[in-house]
Amino acid sequence: MTTFRETSSGLDTGSTKMSLAEIFESLLGGNLQIRITAYDGSSAGPIDAPYGLNLKTPRGTTYLVTAPGDLGLARAYIAGDLELIGAHPGDPYEALRALAGDLEFTRPSALALAQIARSIGLEHFKPIAPPPQEAVPRWRRFAEGFRHSKSRDAEVIHYHYDVSNTFYEWVLGPSMTYTCAVYPDRDASLESAQDNKYRLVYDKLRLKPGDRLLDIGCGWGGMVRYAARRGVKVIGATLSAEQAEWAQKAIADEGLGELAEVRHSDYRDVPEGDFDAVSSIGLTEHIGVSNYPAYFGFMRDKLRDGGMLLNHCITRPDNSGRNRAGSFIDRYVFPDGELTGSGKIISKLQDIGGMEVVHEENFREHYAMTLRDWNVNLVEHWDEAVEEVGEGTARLWGLYMAGCRIGFDRNIIQLHHVLATKLDKFGNSDLPLRPWWDA
Repeated sequence: MTTFRETSSGLDTGSTKMSLAEIFESLLGGNLQIRITAYDGSSAGPIDAPYGLNLKTPRGTTYLVTAPGDLGLARAYIAGDLELIGAHPGDPYEALRALAGDLEFTRPSALALAQIARSIGLEHFKPIAPPPQEAVPRWRRFAEGFRHSKSRDAEVIHYHYDVSNTFYEWVLGPSMTYTCAVYPDRDASLESAQDNKYRLVYDKLRLKPGDRLLDIGCGWGGMVRYAARRGVKVIGATLSAEQAEWAQKAIADEGLGELAEVRHSDYRDVPEGDFDAVSSIGLTEHIGVSNYPAYFGFMRDKLRDGGMLLNHCITRPDNSGRNRAGSFIDRYVFPDGELTGSGKIISKLQDIGGMEVVHEENFREHYAMTLRDWNVNLVEHWDEAVEEVGEGTARLWGLYMAGCRIGFDRNIIQLHHVLATKLDKFGNSDLPLRPWWDA
């Protein structure tokens, strides 16, 4: 949400102490469209602004000063030291959208920084412990293994997905699907859109009764159960123990045990092969771009000749930018997460050999709508969510989902399906000449 630019102006470098609101206004470049208030009684911005920020405590000042930008704002907000005015914490989308135009932080000169220090006191420049929801920085994660090693990947998945199955049920709804839905129309419900997503994946993979599907990073087993209900034999793999337990119970409750299985396992440890199809729905974000050749090579090697592969993941709108997530996402949402453009995903898949990409499409708008509906669910279950996971974690999820929705709205991030088939040794496939599924 924030960007930085160097500046040596915008602050009075004289001896007069500045109020907290004045400091914020100067750092934000003035001409605010939002209202800023602070615990010292100061304020800035339009009095009648529908949205604003209220800095409630000295601890919040320390968070903002010691980690300028997204990370400091997140720390103060999640800890309850910074309040978003004009929005429910379960769905702060409209407030964040209004704030986004103002949150372009300047980086003050040394002289200006000295005046800020004189105004608020040097004690605020001493780092303090972040909220308990924050993951350790990247350099400390090496103690848990190299990036994307099995041990470190397991820890990262545990951090994000083992929050609470009950909490996820409230946010995600009955489908327990934590990936982008595909809305058949703009008035469709979240549940119908998630079912439609699984229908689309099933059809693209050309599955039929008696086929065998491997679903890697299967979550709570939504795709596993969808395919099994239609007579497909499915193995799902997830690194989340809580997801695997929930999924196995759901499989048993539906009487699908003869066809479906969800394992608490690294996908790389699945020994079976010769599958008719492999699906990866929302896993690639955790893989790491440098590991794409091994990742796609694994899926290719699990397929029979003529088998289908579908990769569903969040992407960037270009292929040349940085891959790593920003500080807020890395420390609070997806530690070690990496995103790249759909072009790079396609090229890495093509470069392993033996696979032919036959289709790709972008579901950017659909993910914005999915996040909208998750925020609505969180608002409806706010009190229960706070009781289940604590207010800090509930605030984090409201902020994260609304912020990501803005990212999809503004084409900062996208969501792509990439569909491919495994060729035989002569480079042939038996696919129809034109797409065989309904969009």
